[in-house]
Amino acid sequence: MDNALLEILACPACKGSLVYLKAKQELGCKGCRLAYPVRDDIPVMLTEEAREMASDEEV
Repeated sequence: MDNALLEILACPACKGSLVYLKAKQELGCKGCRLAYPVRDDIPVMLTEEAREMASDEEV
């Protein structure tokens, strides 16, 4: 994930910052605990595509 892109992206749900979760190929939001998939190096920033992260998952 390109760091410049990651700096300008924000969570569509809460507008919080995102963290790249390389092992899961996702962008995670600490604020609302949603994870957005990254498919073919393209972040899918749709709340309908996001999954709720478990309380024990680290962001």
